[in-house]
Amino acid sequence: MTDKTSTEHSFADTARLRAIEAYDSARGQVSGAGRKAAGTLNEAPLLALAGVAAAGALFAALLPRTKTETEVLRPTVRRVRKTAKAALDAARETGSGRLNELGVTRDKGEETIRSLFESVTDAAKASGQAALDAAKKQR
Repeated sequence: MTDKTSTEHSFADTARLRAIEAYDSARGQVSGAGRKAAGTLNEAPLLALAGVAAAGALFAALLPRTKTETEVLRPTVRRVRKTAKAALDAARETGSGRLNELGVTRDKGEETIRSLFESVTDAAKASGQAALDAAKKQR
């Protein structure tokens, strides 16, 4: 009976020691992480500020919009959308006009791609035939 009690005590002592070691290890790692974070903050405060701003923006984006925000922001949102649409239309019109000046049209583009595809196909056929001929000569 004394052996069983001493075995139970040694098992309990071992488990206790392991728990203490695990606690000390975790405490050291957390402390090291805190020192590392503080060092990073001191070395790159703008990077830390950007990270905090990004986290705040993400948090704000996840929150539902209030009625007051919607009413206050509606005119600004409309103005931004209108400006963005005008910019997109102007870019599209300018790009299309420039392509037309250069003679690049949809039909011409399709023709060029078709011609390129035919050329690649012809080159592949010629390469395959050359390889076949070379293999026949080796026999």
